[in-house]
Amino acid sequence: MFLSSDDFAHVLNCAPLVSIDLVVRDGDARVLVGRRLNRPARGFWFVPGGRIYKEERLDDAFLRISQAELGRTLAREEADLLGVYEHFYDDNALDVPGVNTHYVVIAYQLHLEAASLALPGDQHGQFQWMDVDQIRTSATVHPNTKAYF
Repeated sequence: MFLSSDDFAHVLNCAPLVSIDLVVRDGDARVLVGRRLNRPARGFWFVPGGRIYKEERLDDAFLRISQAELGRTLAREEADLLGVYEHFYDDNALDVPGVNTHYVVIAYQLHLEAASLALPGDQHGQFQWMDVDQIRTSATVHPNTKAYF
């Protein structure tokens, strides 16, 4: 189910969003991150992910999000559950003044090679593979991504 901008702004103001984040590691254990184009977390390096829609089953959301974020449809069974996290942001995707964003995030880890991905550019302006030490120490990696490590 898709919401109008007004309905989505109301949800942002009143309730948490539920999402899936994909912690993708390559054969060298580096992690895929993209520089966010949109709010929240615009300008930061962040792992791929996306919201779960109302009435969308987790397995269906995982298929959709992996295709949209990685250019490859992957089943949830192919990933390892990392855990459930909370992300809080002072801003929101619609840039509505005074409305923050609260996500409840289900994080999964996948092991994939870069050549198997067709990374789209609608959410992230560029992608790179970082080792965990880079992620932990970089000022441009968002703290909510650092929390996975």
